[in-house]
Amino acid sequence: MINDGALVAVECKSKLTHAHVDEHLVRMEKLKRLFPLYKNHRALGAVAAMVMSDSVKVYAQNQGFYVLCQNGDNVVVSNTEGFTPRAW
Repeated sequence: MINDGALVAVECKSKLTHAHVDEHLVRMEKLKRLFPLYKNHRALGAVAAMVMSDSVKVYAQNQGFYVLCQNGDNVVVSNTEGFTPRAW
């Protein structure tokens, strides 16, 4: 997702694991080098899943990702109050 001066790269899985979060971290580190068009954008990361354990939610948030979870027919941002996203 890209807007004026900012982008959010979202990793979507049916069931998110710690390994998926780690893989997304690696991609985030490469993003601006591989897509120089966005070198001046503020890059943020997010993970989204239909199924995500509490430990994976906490881990993803601690890595600076927005955490998007399914809640019935909706998707909710599950980050705790006061969360500050990491910018790459």
